[in-house]
Amino acid sequence: MAHFRFVQTPLASLLMALASGGFMLHSNAMAQVVPTVPPAASVRGLPDFTDLVDVVGPSVVNIRTLERASKEGASGTAPDEQMLEFFKRFGIPIPPGMTPRSPRQERAPSEEAQPRGVGSGFVLSADGLIMTNAHVVDGADELIVTLPDKREFKAKLVGADKRTDVAVVKIEATGLTAVKIGDINRLRVGEWVMAIGSPFGLENSVTAGIVSAKQRDTGDFLPFIQTDVAINPGNSGGPLINMRGEVVGINSQIYSRSGGFQGISFAIPIDEAVRVSDQLRATGRVTRGRIGVQIDQVSKDVAESIGLGQAKGALVRGVEANSPASKAGVEPGDIILKFDGKEIDKSIDLPRFVSNTKPGNKSSMTVFRRGSQRELSVTVAELEPERTVARATTPEPPKAQSSNALQALGLSLAELTAAEKKELNLKGGVRVASAEGASARAGLREGDVIVAIANTETATVKEVEAALGKVEKSRSINVLFRRGEWAQYAVIRAPR
Repeated sequence: MAHFRFVQTPLASLLMALASGGFMLHSNAMAQVVPTVPPAASVRGLPDFTDLVDVVGPSVVNIRTLERASKEGASGTAPDEQMLEFFKRFGIPIPPGMTPRSPRQERAPSEEAQPRGVGSGFVLSADGLIMTNAHVVDGADELIVTLPDKREFKAKLVGADKRTDVAVVKIEATGLTAVKIGDINRLRVGEWVMAIGSPFGLENSVTAGIVSAKQRDTGDFLPFIQTDVAINPGNSGGPLINMRGEVVGINSQIYSRSGGFQGISFAIPIDEAVRVSDQLRATGRVTRGRIGVQIDQVSKDVAESIGLGQAKGALVRGVEANSPASKAGVEPGDIILKFDGKEIDKSIDLPRFVSNTKPGNKSSMTVFRRGSQRELSVTVAELEPERTVARATTPEPPKAQSSNALQALGLSLAELTAAEKKELNLKGGVRVASAEGASARAGLREGDVIVAIANTETATVKEVEAALGKVEKSRSINVLFRRGEWAQYAVIRAPR
């Protein structure tokens, strides 16, 4: 276990003296008692990271990627290409002057490998297995790993997973110093962490900060660790280290509006990374589960209006035809609350739970549908490459109908034809011919297809009117509707 020291400042000494029992300040008028400083509020000094660097430093490597130019004269790599790739990957505006090399600036045709980028990594095993980011090695023709003792090795790619941005490479070396893997469950918000890497190619650079948040959802496949550790291009793939000298994450992303570090960086949790790396080492690829649904977050308004109460779960917007979810009886508009007994707090939890399930496994699901919960069983399939789902075409609008109840909501509805039902794969529903007033404010628009209103299935305009007649005038009305292939909820506020 690594040891570390604290630097005690004069201010810290003073405050520690106060904490040890306090003292009296006297004046001619009165004596004021300075209260004892609670232990939790006392200044304990700043950590010294030198011992951690000594322990973990030998396990952190620099990874250079090379690209071969084709005989036909493929372009070489511009000096700023790695930076451009970094900005593109994380949606950062490209600074003025950093533009890709034009065709006139291309290098002459050559068989010689040209520099492509630089990143970081860390040793997983003494026999040369190294973990890094998938985007560090993506597209490289050659990988060069440089150890802290300046030895260089050509590396072989064992496997890379773009969804989690984890990759494993192998060098022919023995006796390397492997890192210690930490327990992500012990990581606490506010604790000190350190990063070692090669920002801008500057090898073995050490930066430090604190954990800002855990389970940060950035829209990616994994929940991230957020820190304020300075991370820049070249740090990617390097380790995030706790004060026990254990790796708790892989530095992967930053949030920036300027292109430089702005105090927010993200690391892949090490437990997720190790799970992926184990599969990469075993088979060279990652196998994930899928059930075939398109999902969205459940808003507070929707949760209250449909009787769910708390905004939780994953709202099913669409169900892929002949998918495991379709065969299990999942319908658009369902809210999946549990998968294999695990609570789904946010919608992003569902794909994470499903992906970690072995294909072929039979899993239970709890869904909320029109006011009540149902238990379903689904056989998980293997995740396929993403494909684009064709959007349903909008046919010529049929004759619209609008009663007093519908007019009060600003709705004009039309029956669906048999062809429209077949095209949308619906047994029933009514098309919105126009939406104004309260309905428009709720988000409904022409072409939407209402399939349920006030937790009641509606196949015809008359059924919509009947459902509205049972709703108190002062209550908001939940509407489940289809827009193209996807289902979603709207909440129509009662007109005043």
